Amino acid sequence: MEEKKVGIVIKYFSKPEVAAIHLTEGELKVGDRIRIKGHTTDFEQTVESMQISNSFVEVAETGSDVGIKSQERVREHDEVFCITG
Repeated sequence: MEEKKVGIVIKYFSKPEVAAIHLTEGELKVGDRIRIKGHTTDFEQTVESMQISNSFVEVAETGSDVGIKSQERVREHDEVFCITG
């Protein structure tokens, strides 16, 4: 298992349970396994759907701000890693 940092959490919306993530490097795809890690956060989940500006997308590139459904509460500045292997 290998982890590569792909972004950081910039906001969390509690009612729809969505994490807004700014992609700092690489890309993120629907179906990717990710790990979100911070001071009080550490869990893995699969990206089941992803949105950019309220439109569903399959792939997001570096520099994009995406929204994904989050299984747990996340906090600003939590780091997002893509798990491969």
